[in-house]
Amino acid sequence: MLFNYRFAGNSTVTSTSHMTGLSFAPDTLRESAWFVGKLHKKLAFREAISALHDVVISDLRFKPKDKTAYKEWVAQNETMFLAAFMAEYDAQAATNRMAEINAELAAIRQKKDSILSPFYKSRQKYFNYLYQKDREAWYVLDPVITIHPDELFFECFSEDESTYGKLGCNYNVFKEVNDYKCGTTNVDYSTGLYEEFQKIRDYKETELKVDPSGFTVQTSQEESYKEVKIDLPDSWVRGFLQVSSAMTLPTIQVELHPMDIYGICLLLRRFREKRGPRSLRYILEPGHPVKIVLEPWGKEIICARSIYTGAVKQEIRTWGRRRLLILERLIPVAKKFTVHLLGTGLPAFYIADLGDMNFTLGLSGWTSNDWSHAGNFDLLAPRLAVDDAIKQQVYAALQKEWLGTSAQIAQQLNIEQAKVSGALSAYTQAGRVIYDLNREVYRLRELSREPLPFEQLRFDNPREELAAQLVSTQEIKVTANALPDNCLQLTGSVKSARKNFNPKLVIDGDEKIKAADCTCSYYIENKLYKGPCEHMLAIRQAFNKTRIAGTGLK
Repeated sequence: MLFNYRFAGNSTVTSTSHMTGLSFAPDTLRESAWFVGKLHKKLAFREAISALHDVVISDLRFKPKDKTAYKEWVAQNETMFLAAFMAEYDAQAATNRMAEINAELAAIRQKKDSILSPFYKSRQKYFNYLYQKDREAWYVLDPVITIHPDELFFECFSEDESTYGKLGCNYNVFKEVNDYKCGTTNVDYSTGLYEEFQKIRDYKETELKVDPSGFTVQTSQEESYKEVKIDLPDSWVRGFLQVSSAMTLPTIQVELHPMDIYGICLLLRRFREKRGPRSLRYILEPGHPVKIVLEPWGKEIICARSIYTGAVKQEIRTWGRRRLLILERLIPVAKKFTVHLLGTGLPAFYIADLGDMNFTLGLSGWTSNDWSHAGNFDLLAPRLAVDDAIKQQVYAALQKEWLGTSAQIAQQLNIEQAKVSGALSAYTQAGRVIYDLNREVYRLRELSREPLPFEQLRFDNPREELAAQLVSTQEIKVTANALPDNCLQLTGSVKSARKNFNPKLVIDGDEKIKAADCTCSYYIENKLYKGPCEHMLAIRQAFNKTRIAGTGLK
C-alpha cells in the first residue's frame, strides 16, 4: 500500500549546555495534532524511547550464510580440481599445459582484481555511509504519535513484523505542558534522532515538541515541506491491524518483578539454543510463585516475588523469547511487568510499569510466524453483528471523549453493551480504534489518513478467507491428542456445502506443522508444497479458540 506523507521540514534536535529540544515534524496532510511540553522524568523517558527504537530495528528472521565468496572461489578453481582429478590419465605434456594455463589465469585474475578494486572499495564505502548516515534507508521507520486528553503515546512495528511496541506517557511525565491538540499523526523520524536521545541528561532541560508550526499555511515557503511516499507491504499494515485485534481478546495475567525479567534476559545472554523446543514455559499454580522454564535446557526461574493469583492451574508455552531482550533497558526504571498470555503458541503482551509511563511489548506466537501470517486474531474474537447506525453512534461517542470502556459508552448511549463491544471490535480491526491493555479502555486512533481497505488486508491468501468462512459457520469438530516428543495431533471434521472433509495436523514442540493430511482435492494435488489447505487452517483456528482464556469481548 502506498502512503503519502508531507512533513514540515525535518525533525530536529537542538542541544546546548543547559537544554535539549526534541522537535518532531508532523505529517501536514493529516488533521492537525500537536504537543509542546518540558520533560520532568528525563532518564526514564530516554530509556523507554530507546527501547521503542529497538523494536523498530528488530529483525530476528533467519538469515542464511552468505556463500557468494565461496561459490566464486569454487568457480575459479573448478578447472584445476577437474585437472587434478584426471591427472593420472594425462601425459606429462598435459600437466605442463595445465601449469601454463593456471599461470595465465592467475595473471588475468590479478589484473581483474586491480581494475575492479576501486569499484569494490567505493561500493563498500557507500554502503557504510548509508548505514551510518542514512540508516533509515535500510528499514522502514513509520512511528505513529497519538495525543489524547490524558496521555501521549508512540506506536511502532518491527522490521520482521513480529514485534509491536507502544510507549504511553501521561502528563505527569512533563513538568510543563504548554499546548496540545488531540489527534494522531505520523512524524518524520531518522536514526540521528535516536543518537540524540542518548544525550538526554537529568540536569538539562528537555523539551518535547510535535511541532504545531508545521500546520501553519505557508504559501511562500513551499520548499520547506518534504514530500515522502512510502510503499508499505500489505503484510505490515495487516500485522498492525492483527495486533489491535489480539489485544481485545481475553488473557491470563501474570505480574513479574523486574528482577524476574532480568533473570530471563541473563539466561538468554548466557546460553544459545542449538535444538528445539525453544520455548518459554509458564507454570502457573494458584497461590504459588510463578515458575518459568527455558527449554530445551530445562533452566527454571522461580519468581518468588510474583505470586499467581489465578483460580486454575495451567501451563502456557510461548516462543520467540529472544525478543524479550528489548526489555533490558527498562529493567532499571520499571516498577513491575504485567504479562498478558493468550495461550500456548499464541501472542503475549508484556507491559512495563514505569510509573507515569508504560511500555507495551507485543510478541507474535513465534518470530517466524509474524503478526500478518496465519494469525487472523480477528477471527478468534467473538464479534456480534452490529448495524451501521449503531456503529456510527459508538464512533461519534468515542470521538467526543477520545477514550472509554464499552460499559461507559453503552451507558452513555443507552445501547446494549454487547452491541457496543461488537462495534468497537469492528473499528479496532479496521485500524480506527485501539484497545489500551494498560488502562483497559478503548482509544480513538486512526492508523492512516484514509480508511484502510480492511477486507482487502484481512487475509494473506484465498485459503485463509475460505477458512474464515468455515470457522464462522461453526460446522467444525476438533479432537486434540498428545503425542510423544511434545507433539500434538489435531483431527477434525469440516462440513462444507457439498461434503465433509477430514483434515489432520501434527504440530511439533515449536508449534510448527510437522505433518498434515486432508481428503480435499487441494491437498491431494499439492500436498504441503503450497501450504496447508483451508480445512487444516480452519481446524487450527477452531482449536486456537479453545486456547483463549475465557470468552466474550472486553
